[in-house]
Amino acid sequence: MGVECHPVRMTDMVFKSLSKGNEMNPVTKINQKLVALALLTAALCIPNFFLQDRDASFAAEISHVDVGQKAPDFAIKDIKGKSWKLKDHLGKVIVLEWFNFGCPFVKKHYESGNMQKLQEAYEKKGVLWVCINSSAPGKQGHATNAEYVQAFEDKKSSPHAVLVDTDGNVGRLYGAKTTPHMFVIGKDGKIVYQGAIDDKRGTEQSEITSAKNYVKAALDETLGGKPVTESETKPYGCSVKY
Repeated sequence: MGVECHPVRMTDMVFKSLSKGNEMNPVTKINQKLVALALLTAALCIPNFFLQDRDASFAAEISHVDVGQKAPDFAIKDIKGKSWKLKDHLGKVIVLEWFNFGCPFVKKHYESGNMQKLQEAYEKKGVLWVCINSSAPGKQGHATNAEYVQAFEDKKSSPHAVLVDTDGNVGRLYGAKTTPHMFVIGKDGKIVYQGAIDDKRGTEQSEITSAKNYVKAALDETLGGKPVTESETKPYGCSVKY
């Protein structure tokens, strides 16, 4: 977010500072006030220019994967310190779930037990459910491996793998924007779904029972050998804390 410009509001303060102790005629006062306004406008708005450039550059680093394209390969370590490679698991249906336990949208699905039920139900059907955290050190959701292990134990969640993407490379590779942001990869290694977990974009647990779960629908159709009806939706939640 850029610095807001309030030059008119601050001009009087600068003018008073410049003119303190000096007697000026009205024309001189007007000219000096105009100069002060111009200087303040430049001083306050120039930071916005650089911040906007920085934001645009950062946004350009985020990729976007299209439904139907081959899922980008990656290799990172899990919370037990073991290397996990996507290519080693091709031939299976895979779910990638971006999470951040400090995010109220993620809390909604974990504190209600909704996410754990999905993980357990589809792991039993041979789906590999993979949780990924891309929070940078010092940002919300970042934790040590031991803290992640404890958190998943406390939540009684046991996905196939929990991966630590501290540098955000995997998140950017997939264009993960929110927590949660969900991706389903078919047995052929192609993206068959990406987007929101469901159609209820709030944080209330009471919404879950009446929600249309896009991930469940995508998995059922994929496992049944059918094309996914709704293959892409707009993800919602907290921004990924790169």
